Amino acid sequence: MTSLPIPELCDLSLDTITAHEGRVSVFAGPDAPLPRLTRHADKLTRGAVTRALNSPAFAKLKPGDALTLAWPTGMAAEALQIIHMPKRVTPEALRRAGLSIGKLQTRSAMLICANTLPLGEMLRAALLRAYQYEAQKSDPKPGFGPTRVMVKSPETAAPAIAEATALASAVHLTRDLVNAPANVLTTTTFADQIKGMEALGLKVEILDEPELEKLGMRALLAVGQGSDSPSKVAVMHWQGAEGAPLAVVGKGVMFDTGGISLKPGAGMEEMTMDMGGAAVTVGLMQALATRKARANVVGLVGLVENMPDARAQRPGDVIKSMKGDMIEVINTDAEGRLVLADVLWYAQERFKPSAVIDLATLTGAIIIALGHEKAGVFANDDALADAFLKAAADVGEGAWRMPLDPAYHTLIKSRIADIKNTGGRPAGSITAAEFLHCFIKPGTPWMHLDIAGVALTKSDSAHAPKGASGWGVLALDALIRARFEDR
Repeated sequence: MTSLPIPELCDLSLDTITAHEGRVSVFAGPDAPLPRLTRHADKLTRGAVTRALNSPAFAKLKPGDALTLAWPTGMAAEALQIIHMPKRVTPEALRRAGLSIGKLQTRSAMLICANTLPLGEMLRAALLRAYQYEAQKSDPKPGFGPTRVMVKSPETAAPAIAEATALASAVHLTRDLVNAPANVLTTTTFADQIKGMEALGLKVEILDEPELEKLGMRALLAVGQGSDSPSKVAVMHWQGAEGAPLAVVGKGVMFDTGGISLKPGAGMEEMTMDMGGAAVTVGLMQALATRKARANVVGLVGLVENMPDARAQRPGDVIKSMKGDMIEVINTDAEGRLVLADVLWYAQERFKPSAVIDLATLTGAIIIALGHEKAGVFANDDALADAFLKAAADVGEGAWRMPLDPAYHTLIKSRIADIKNTGGRPAGSITAAEFLHCFIKPGTPWMHLDIAGVALTKSDSAHAPKGASGWGVLALDALIRARFEDR
């Protein structure tokens, strides 16, 4: 997995600031006296920090943004980073400060003069922003230099460091999975990697094609029947509490050509990310196991590859789902909902969950609606949706509630079968959600997250450099803490 610049706590020491040879980060705001550690840096640099604070450049900074002084006089450091931190500290300012720190993390040693600042939000953001994916390069860049965080009470701050590291590690795993090419991360190698998570205390089962056939998962199997990569379903169970579990279901299409309804060639290389929902589910399960969450959560991912082949399903085919509904295939590129239909039904039949959440890079239509800033949230339960939207906002991940309405269901009625797998271009993300809704049992709280716009971005996102974002691990972990975890 991509390495993390894991921070080490240390006591306050003015001598350490003087002698540190890498990068030093200090905090200051125009509306408050300089903190002790920042005052020392100002003294060493003969007032350079004060001059920076009084500059027009610093005045333009948002809380959490930074100015950097290269090779500051009077210090051994190669750079002094002055981070704008107002007297009234907010989570947003701490996140932005973390991003400012993470952008600069290199092989050079980093010293963060945090003093009494809250650490969790800031360090998590720093670790997330420092991500670098080098796994496929012949000459990968070296890892990170040591990171030390100077605080007033290391013992008190230690739990925040551990939690930030655990969550960042889970997000990095998700990003690694989404970034991995399809010839490296196949249905088989992904299943093997998931099986290895038993070392964390998860119960893991891998269901292969004969078992899926016996269960009646013909919708899922139809998607993968044109590929030489065998279709699989992986089940991960973290039982940190009693009672009915929360079921989290992820779409894992390892590569999506569109099948017989072939996608255009331009941009098809990005379809390695069509297993983003499965990647988030796996990252979430690692986070829960690592922090020993007091929650009962089962994660299920359907792993397939959608390829054109003599055996591939065709537009016009009719397939039988595990539920028993007959589905007319209008477009073989609307394949993710077929995978989810069977896994959602299986999750409810086997585990009788208290609630169900699914994640999928499901539709291009959600990108047209919301761009790359927010995921689409569809739910049949207002309390569940509201709790998730709050959790996403609290961790800085964008999400927006989208409508569900029986009126949209008329667009996916089939002339020859029970339902068809696409209603065409109008309201494409909504009709996809309505399709999934058909496979949710009455009375079961359910939420569908369409993450097609946020799973892989072409520019820096809130927590990550461009590429795989890992969106959803933080928000779902926060939701589970607030709503599904025993206190």
